[in-house]
Amino acid sequence: MSADKTLSWSYTEEFPLEPEAQAQARRRGIELGVGPVSPATGALLSTLAAGVGARSVAEIGTGTGVSGLWLLQGMGPDGVLTTIDVEAEVQREARRAFDAAGYPGSRTRVIQGRASDVMPRMAARSYDMVVLDVDPLEAAALAEQALRMLRVGGVLAVTRALWNDHVADPARRDQTTVAARELGKALREREDLVVSLLPVGDGLLAVVRRA
Repeated sequence: MSADKTLSWSYTEEFPLEPEAQAQARRRGIELGVGPVSPATGALLSTLAAGVGARSVAEIGTGTGVSGLWLLQGMGPDGVLTTIDVEAEVQREARRAFDAAGYPGSRTRVIQGRASDVMPRMAARSYDMVVLDVDPLEAAALAEQALRMLRVGGVLAVTRALWNDHVADPARRDQTTVAARELGKALREREDLVVSLLPVGDGLLAVVRRA
């Protein structure tokens, strides 16, 4: 990356005004070894949620609530966030973060369990947005279920899509990097999807489902 591009990336990351609730949840996530989304990624998730008028959002990978707070910020006042994670400890932290930010319990549905077990039971074509905030191997395994859940016009957002800057390097052939690279290509080739790869944070794959 050139010096100018590095400067632009840094400016992009510093541009969002990160609310204190997100900042506190981020610090807690770092303490627990959970990699929260960057402020620029969070702001983009919030913008996408607002753009589709999201009232029903499903998030895979609760973490300590950073991405969830950004999504809630972009959703309408009656929107409900369903967030799934296998780790009960981090979900407790996320609940605290949602409470501290002033969101009532009716705005969030926190499900503890494996996404591969939970997602098949969720209704098809009923979510305005689905976020896969997991590593690329899991994202690749869950993408079809996520698309099944999306309504026409809905958005699928996949974080970590550039995977530590490895995806752009063709010499990188480890399993995780290949999974991230191939997921992007597979979604890009589908005629029922509109796809863009954005270099915010660790990369965000944004996908719109069309008729």
